[in-house]
Amino acid sequence: MSIPTPSDPAAVAVELEKLRGTMETGFAKVDGSLALLVQRGDQTDRRIDDHEQRLDTLERARWPLPSIAALVGVIGLALTLWQLSQT
Repeated sequence: MSIPTPSDPAAVAVELEKLRGTMETGFAKVDGSLALLVQRGDQTDRRIDDHEQRLDTLERARWPLPSIAALVGVIGLALTLWQLSQT
């Protein structure tokens, strides 16, 4: 059996087929990695949306506290002034 020369069309075809297989394997790995990154990005987006909703809920539940504190302060001042006027 003789060794084919690099310019032999059959040898070129064999090498191109090997190269094609290598490229397909590489692209499959890249596609898998990209799909994983997209999945992780989607999970991160969902997690961020969930945190935004939870933060909005906390902010809505917290809004009356400063108003209530101011109202209690005004009522306390009014009661103090009323008691001072009674004596």
